[in-house]
Amino acid sequence: MILTVTPNPSLDRTYEVPALDRGEVVRATGERVDPGGKGVNVSRAVAAAGVQTVAVLPLGGAPGALVAQLLDEQGIEAAPVPVSGQTRSNIAVAEPDGTLTKINAPGPELSDAERELLLATVGERSRGADWIACCGSLPRGLKPSWYAELVARAHAAGARIALDTSGPALLAALAERPDVVKPNVEELAEAVGCPLTTVGAAVAAAEELRKAGAHAVLASLGADGQLLVDASGTYFASAPVAAVRSNVGAGDSSLAGFLIAGGSGPRALASAVAHGAAAVQLPGSAMPTPADLAPDAVTVTSEVPLSRVLTEPAA
Repeated sequence: MILTVTPNPSLDRTYEVPALDRGEVVRATGERVDPGGKGVNVSRAVAAAGVQTVAVLPLGGAPGALVAQLLDEQGIEAAPVPVSGQTRSNIAVAEPDGTLTKINAPGPELSDAERELLLATVGERSRGADWIACCGSLPRGLKPSWYAELVARAHAAGARIALDTSGPALLAALAERPDVVKPNVEELAEAVGCPLTTVGAAVAAAEELRKAGAHAVLASLGADGQLLVDASGTYFASAPVAAVRSNVGAGDSSLAGFLIAGGSGPRALASAVAHGAAAVQLPGSAMPTPADLAPDAVTVTSEVPLSRVLTEPAA
């Protein structure tokens, strides 16, 4: 069972449009409404793979009620923490060439009591979990140290932690030695404070995060593939993608694939890349099912192409 924690969930509306013309009336050709937030997306991808998952998340107002309903319709067990504020609503606009414009609301501010209840709910529901995936930004009311506290409590209870966040929250949590951290290339560059232009530079940055406390670093390099740096070595994996339809939730799908496959080593990295490659070819924040995956198309190697220039370097 994989437990996910999403401190700042959302109700996500995705519109597909022929083109996004600023200041004009744009008629959508497709629309999706999904429960959102990085941890929620991980749960959705885990459930789509037929693996048990529980989603812990604060929910409030009509948007929160709809998020709970949508999770239930997708067969995901939710462990909602009631909050007084309304769950945020996010909008994404997807164009045919893969360009995605996102408008993310800030979300409600959690009180001290709601903060403590969220931590307590994670502790109660984590019994028997193989992994706890803590994902996404922190809402107002939670300090950057909140994830660090959660990691410390989870480790004290014997649980393994996968952390997908960024900025001060990521840096604060490293001291508690999360089992896996999953930055994308921009988040990795931010964490080490220098630009990343090659695969080798990304490897060096991942090694810095390991020195700072992370047991393993699963880093997304966008169209170039993914890196896994852990105690056993460094691995690079990639897969061809015919056409990018939407990258919303692709990184979350990758983390789900990694954890489903055990959460360590080249086999789990291959699963992560297969899930991520499948996700970007689906509309909105749809999560891939086993039928969408092409695991034979994934290439994994320990001969990392260190000199390869990144297609999308991070400043």
